[in-house]
Amino acid sequence: MPAIPYESITQLSKALHAKEVSSEDIFNCYVKRISELDPEIGSFITTTFELGLEQATLADKIFAKGKASTLTGIPMQLKDNISTQGILTTCASKMLSNYLPPYDATVTKQLNKSGSVLLGKGNMDEFAMGSSNETSAYKYAKNPWNPLKVPGGSSGGPAAAVAAGLSAFALGSDTGGSIRQPAAFCGVVGLKPTYGLVSRFGLIAFASSLDQIGPITNTVMDSAIVLNVIAGHDPMDSTSLNVSSTDYTANLNQGIRSLRVGVVKEFITDNIDPRVSLSVQNAIHQLEDLGASITEISLPTALSALAVYYILAPSECSANLARYDGVKYGFSETSIGNIDKALDLTRRNGFGEEVKRRIMMGTYALSSGYYDAYYKKAQQVRTLIRQEFEKAFEQVDILALPTTPSTAFDIGGIVDPIVMHANDICTIPANIAGIPGITVPCGLVDDLPVGLQLLGPPLSESILLQCAHNYESSVNWKELKN
Repeated sequence: MPAIPYESITQLSKALHAKEVSSEDIFNCYVKRISELDPEIGSFITTTFELGLEQATLADKIFAKGKASTLTGIPMQLKDNISTQGILTTCASKMLSNYLPPYDATVTKQLNKSGSVLLGKGNMDEFAMGSSNETSAYKYAKNPWNPLKVPGGSSGGPAAAVAAGLSAFALGSDTGGSIRQPAAFCGVVGLKPTYGLVSRFGLIAFASSLDQIGPITNTVMDSAIVLNVIAGHDPMDSTSLNVSSTDYTANLNQGIRSLRVGVVKEFITDNIDPRVSLSVQNAIHQLEDLGASITEISLPTALSALAVYYILAPSECSANLARYDGVKYGFSETSIGNIDKALDLTRRNGFGEEVKRRIMMGTYALSSGYYDAYYKKAQQVRTLIRQEFEKAFEQVDILALPTTPSTAFDIGGIVDPIVMHANDICTIPANIAGIPGITVPCGLVDDLPVGLQLLGPPLSESILLQCAHNYESSVNWKELKN
């Protein structure tokens, strides 16, 4: 029997197909581990053990018929903003404390069809607004490497669950780095696909032009396996790309001798912890040793992505969250006789401080007299950033930079929201441009993981995964993790 908690999807699937272990055995192993460790780590908001056992039992029947896929019987966690029919989906907010979606998200349906097994819903920053998981209305998630440190955000629960061996893989959402940053902090792999490659139908919206669902996994191969299942056109999502299907695992083992890698000079040293920068530069040297050619690239306009994001994302959030008034679902103060006061108290008491802050920021940016100065100007700079990336990708195939400016920081260590927002400086440009990005562990600083981030042009996931897999295969990260 494999050492279940830290084995890859490939290894677990191989053991299942060889009948060395049953889906129910694997499921019970994860349930035991969650029961023992998650009270401390806090990576789950809701567990679905009864449903999961039913799915594991069904998976064993599918194996008996010889119809199993790679994900059949593999336990997973879904971030708590991904809709699951009849299962609590709270967005880690008091506002949705009793919300039971009437339908599944498209990605939920795809994973159910693949035969994977749901362990539960992952903790997160409230409505995906945060970089530390500290804005969750229910509990902090903690970093498995050091429980005094944050796991990152907003997909802190999924990243912590995978890193702690509480789930074989997880799905998160990435609006400004919310898959890649926590994956880097927790020493796992996180992939933000091209905007539109994975359906957003059933993802509870934060900022609709930026949100993207993607996998958090133990290995790059695992991310490719999950992407194979969740990528594809969805008529239920008007922003879904209609592109031909791709096997993202096919070229992983090909070398990278012809690959042109651009090192983004603005993000390699400025505002980056020197020790993090050194780890990332060492990883880039390793790519060169593997045959890639390395070129320095300048992206000066991309430094403005942080400011652009904190105008556009709050603006979209102020519109998306206007629907929460307690009338038809969710938290409600409507027992109060005065309807205007009831709606005011519902939103005042139902949303946390960071969510209210961003609603106010967005309302301000969209208000009469400020729209042209802020929102319109931010959209114009967004176009310039996209064009800058397009020019960069005429010179190189992919870009390399740190995933985060530092390693995981202390829980409660950052109280200034401006300083907290600045943690997203390395990840936000990819969301602004709509391009794919992946983070892969590349070292340790003070016994905390560092992430190497690779970015590519739209629909270059195969190349990013190939490069990340080559790097991952050339280093002894698993030994460090163990």
